[in-house]
Amino acid sequence: MTPVPMEDGMTIPIAVLSGALQNALGGMIPGLMTFLIVLAALFTLIVKAVRPGFIRRSAFWASLFDVSVFWTIVRIAGAVFAVMTYFKIGPEAVWSEATGGTLLFSLLPVLFSVFLFAGLLLPLLLNFGLLEFVGYSLTKIMRPLFLLPGRSSIDALASWLGDGTIGVLLTSKQYEEGFYTKKEAAIIGTMFSVVSITFCLVVIGQVGLEQYFIPFYLTVILAGIACALIMPRIPPLSRKPDTFINEAPRQADDEAIPAGYTSFSYGYEQAVKRAGRNQFTETAADGLKNVLDMWLGVIPIVMALGTTALIIAETTPLFQWLGLPFIPLLELLQIPFAREASETIMIGFADMFLPAILGESIQSELTRFVIAALSVSQLIYMSEVGGLLLGTKIPVSFKDLLLIFIIRTLISLPIIAGVAHLYF
Repeated sequence: MTPVPMEDGMTIPIAVLSGALQNALGGMIPGLMTFLIVLAALFTLIVKAVRPGFIRRSAFWASLFDVSVFWTIVRIAGAVFAVMTYFKIGPEAVWSEATGGTLLFSLLPVLFSVFLFAGLLLPLLLNFGLLEFVGYSLTKIMRPLFLLPGRSSIDALASWLGDGTIGVLLTSKQYEEGFYTKKEAAIIGTMFSVVSITFCLVVIGQVGLEQYFIPFYLTVILAGIACALIMPRIPPLSRKPDTFINEAPRQADDEAIPAGYTSFSYGYEQAVKRAGRNQFTETAADGLKNVLDMWLGVIPIVMALGTTALIIAETTPLFQWLGLPFIPLLELLQIPFAREASETIMIGFADMFLPAILGESIQSELTRFVIAALSVSQLIYMSEVGGLLLGTKIPVSFKDLLLIFIIRTLISLPIIAGVAHLYF
């Protein structure tokens, strides 16, 4: 988690290791991903039909393969899309570079390597006291501002410096282990799982405004903080139950500091106790389970939902129609080329990079700045973060994600437009 300087900016070691593995394996990863996605679908079908003994005896294998009918269908769809895309068979709308090819050959290699290292190394973050120490130390900041425990600051840092997928993985594991309530996990997953600084550079470069990266990134931070302050206090997040995965409610004194301690000293004591309970075999087993959970449980869902969203975006005018209601708002905010800009707003729900691709030809620098900053601030996109959230046990539905996406857009757009008018 320690930030390290690289040629293209600050990043974290997991991202560096991930990039090195992608470079080493090169074109092998899409084939390996196709194999794993098909394997996940086959095992799910076998388990649904036979329920073998190893499933009955293991809570982990049961949670991985004994899923609902809906998720079984999604995994089968992911396997079909992966095979069609890898071998380029069937309708081109499924496997083209703009649809299935984007997922299998661009996104999934990144997820493959990130999940490998993040999954193996996450127990070092979770099992040795860091979250206990930070949690008690920062609760007085995170709780009143964002309605979250202090340990959630680690999730936010993992996303901002590394990748949103790392933040979602960390949040999911913390929720499953009983550290976050349903409401807290939903807030963290939808408010703080942002793209990395490195990818922000890619987005602003796509619209030809690299020289404005600092104001662009500060604008994204400002919009993100505004959303994180407002949205936990309004539906749908405010209506999530404040109960843990076992339905036990969070108690008012859960984060209380005992008499005679400061938040720092008590956090340190709890961290030492947690580290003392850890065993190497437990850490290694947890790491391997994390990797299998992400590879076989989450990646098939990302392939299925992401490909579906991109097919809709590429082959139908649906997202253009959905953008029409935003034209009056864009005109009110004095955004040039409001109609062209409106077509990029809802398509961000399919993939965060699509708005920048569609908006790069718009003549106004102000409009391109707004499109780039809004695409990052919207946060929920089905080709990655949205699909990942639906693939985890974090209690958010597709309807929740769509509503959160729209509300984030409405909160962020005026802020971004205001800043853009200061620079252009």
